[in-house]
Order: sequence, then structure tokens, then C-alpha cells
Amino acid sequence: MSLGHKQQCREIITKAICGKGRKFSTVTHTVTPPHNPTSILGAWIINHEYEAVAAGDGIEVIGTYDINIWYSYDQNSQTDVAKETVSYVENVPLSYLDPKHRASTIEVSAESTQEPSCVEASVSSNGDSVLIRVEREFAVELIAETKVNVFVSPHGCGEDDKDYDFGSVDGDFDELDPDTLDDEL
Repeated sequence: MSLGHKQQCREIITKAICGKGRKFSTVTHTVTPPHNPTSILGAWIINHEYEAVAAGDGIEVIGTYDINIWYSYDQNSQTDVAKETVSYVENVPLSYLDPKHRASTIEVSAESTQEPSCVEASVSSNGDSVLIRVEREFAVELIAETKVNVFVSPHGCGEDDKDYDFGSVDGDFDELDPDTLDDEL
């Protein structure tokens, strides 16, 4: 069989998503206001900032946010707002990792799929601080160069495969009935 008649395969080096991960977490922070709190009137997380860095078999999300607690003190006769900046490092493991990626070309990114939010705030048992329970979630991606294999046709592209004009499709899609489409699927 001559080389021109058998199907050929080529390796192409390209940038691709070579790793993915997601992590949901719940953390508890302790904030000690200047006055012993009687009750909690509100708690907010603001000014969230973060960045992603490659770390071993995962991606670390390194960030900060401010906790603001509106509380009463002095037997509910006074109010104040306690503010504290919290730093964190969240290690997000990769549930998928392409072992063929080129480590020297790694780029990482993180997206906060659930911004840090206070789900519970309570006065501690000793009465001098506030316990804040915070939920947060991140999705991460590792992008790197990798090899992909493609098949090469020895005869090139046929006339039907070239320059298809996707804009010349006949029909009016505005009149499609989505219920009919669901039945056919």
C-alpha cells in the first residue's frame, strides 16, 4: 500500500483546558468586636478579591474578603459595626488532569461560582465574640499546551466540504414551536 492511499495521522500542539476542578466549602470565622455583643443584627461579606496559582496536583485560590457585623451590646441599648478582613487559601483539587500537557506552559484560572456569603452569625458561648459561618465555591481550570492527534485525508477536502455558507440556510426559525421540538427529541 502506498503512502498516498492510507489514512495519515498528525500530532498538533495546541493550548487546551487540561485540568478542571470544583470545590464547595464552609468555613467558620471568629470576629471579636470592641464590645461584648448581646445580639447579631446583620452580617455581610464584601470586597472579595482572589487569584489562582498552580499548586502540586491542584490549584490554590488565594484571597481576602471583609466581614461586617452589625451587632447590639449593653443589653441591646447600643449598636456598632465590627469589621475584619479575612485572608484564605483554598486548595481546589483537579478532578480531571490531562497527563500529556506541557508543564512549562501552564496557566490557571478560578471563578467564584458562589461568592462568599454569611449563612449564620451567632454570639459565641463565652459572649465576647461572633461566630460567622461562610459558604463559598470555586471552579478552576488549568490551561496548557498539549498534543492532539488529527486524521489527514490523503485526497484533501472534497468540494462539499469547502466554504459552506452557514448564512444561506432556508427557513424561518422564529416560527418553530419548541414543544414540537421537545417531542421529537
